[in-house]
Amino acid sequence: MEWVMIAVGGGAGAWLRYMIALVVSKWDHSPFPFATFIVNLAGSFLMGMAYAAGDFGPAFSTGFLGALTTFSTFMYEAVTIAAEKLWLSVFYILISLISGLSMVVFGYLMIG
Repeated sequence: MEWVMIAVGGGAGAWLRYMIALVVSKWDHSPFPFATFIVNLAGSFLMGMAYAAGDFGPAFSTGFLGALTTFSTFMYEAVTIAAEKLWLSVFYILISLISGLSMVVFGYLMIG
């Protein structure tokens, strides 16, 4: 029955990611992929909090956060941006990695 909870969590995470992308697309018309950046940072923060709380349940971590965050879209966007603006792609990759790791630590410290 665990797979059902993972599926439900995944559905919720995917829905939230879609809703965030809709909201962000209303104000963001830049080549920087803010929607992906935001969901990945939020997911990193929540994962840090979950780790600190000891709540690493698969419905939340694998399901919800797995669907909310997106490594494949991050990589696709980095390659797509690089085709036109290499400097922006490198910036996107670096700021995403540094910020994502920082958010995990920040989330962990908020609880721990």
